[in-house]
Amino acid sequence: MRTNEYYLPTEWRVKGSIREIYEICSDFYDYQRWWPEVYLNIRKERIDEETGNQVYALLTRGKLPYKLRWNSCKTSEDAPRSVSLKASGDLAGRGTWSFEQDGEYVKIRFDWYVNAEKPVLKYLSWLMKPIFRSNHYWAMGKGLDSLERELERRRAAALNQG
Repeated sequence: MRTNEYYLPTEWRVKGSIREIYEICSDFYDYQRWWPEVYLNIRKERIDEETGNQVYALLTRGKLPYKLRWNSCKTSEDAPRSVSLKASGDLAGRGTWSFEQDGEYVKIRFDWYVNAEKPVLKYLSWLMKPIFRSNHYWAMGKGLDSLERELERRRAAALNQG
């Protein structure tokens, strides 16, 4: 494994239905609204020739004082069980969200196989890998908090309509 290669698995357990959580996590364009601490800007870029899916240009951040510019595109979907993506730019690789209903909870897993290509990350990975990993897990912690808030918001809106 090269020093700038990372495997970053994340597991969450969230109260809800697999369908509602899949709906949120599979809509990459909406991340900026519900996960704003990490996803600073998302815009539609182009259609990917290989997959025929939308490519999104992302500006993201973690706890550390740098930003990442990268593109994301869905590569496959098996609603509501999984959605996979590819990444290019400052982060290059692939990731898969997996969802499994477990009673009133959903087990959520994100497997992220990514290379840090932003020059400062790429060339300092040999030294800073634990800090860069910690930065990723901080961002994912914000994602869990944001997902739970988004579920509450959606449920409250549904109650107000009913």
